Amino acid sequence: MRSEELRVAKTAYAFRDANERIADSAQQIGLEEATLVCECADPECGHPIEAPLEHYEDVRSNGARFLIAPQHEEIEHEQVVEARPGYRIVEKMRAVGSAARRLNPRRA
Repeated sequence: MRSEELRVAKTAYAFRDANERIADSAQQIGLEEATLVCECADPECGHPIEAPLEHYEDVRSNGARFLIAPQHEEIEHEQVVEARPGYRIVEKMRAVGSAARRLNPRRA
């Protein structure tokens, strides 16, 4: 795996880690929606994404899928699997997808 591919996967998971904490906090206070951060490959992004927690949990069930802001796709490493108002769901492909699955703290 190239260092670029590993960087893309690690960056997405850094944002994923932040979103996990945001989602947990939102659930603890009874919210159904939260303002999450874009899980794209740009380490300086931080674009806010409003999403229902139930939908975020569905995305999280696949360790290679991430929420990103529109037009933040990196077509070399991911494909859009669903477009929603205000965000996209992408699935990391090839080596990046494999790395993302390995980095997934929820994997069994």
